[in-house]
Amino acid sequence: MSCTQHENHPHVHSEHCGHVRVRHEGHVDYLHDGHLHHTHASHYDEHVIAVSATNPDGCAPIACACGHVGCGHPLVPHGDHFDYLVDGRLHHVHGDHCDDHGPLEVVA
Repeated sequence: MSCTQHENHPHVHSEHCGHVRVRHEGHVDYLHDGHLHHTHASHYDEHVIAVSATNPDGCAPIACACGHVGCGHPLVPHGDHFDYLVDGRLHHVHGDHCDDHGPLEVVA
């Protein structure tokens, strides 16, 4: 994975910082304001959940109670778009429904 540094990030991520931690490609990243941050040396890298068989980006309608506009679920960069993390699943708003874009493990 290439190093794409997040510029001007004064916040220090830790297991106690309050941001959702997720397991991604064998390590832990932090969801922060629509970014997926990975600790790397003295900075944070920007990561993205890849479109894959586990996390597809197609239309797979599911029941979605909140509609996700201002709902408080964290945004997750996925491929070339953003999904919402809901109970360990990626939800993508698509017209009048949400699509299931697969699991994302939350680290307690």
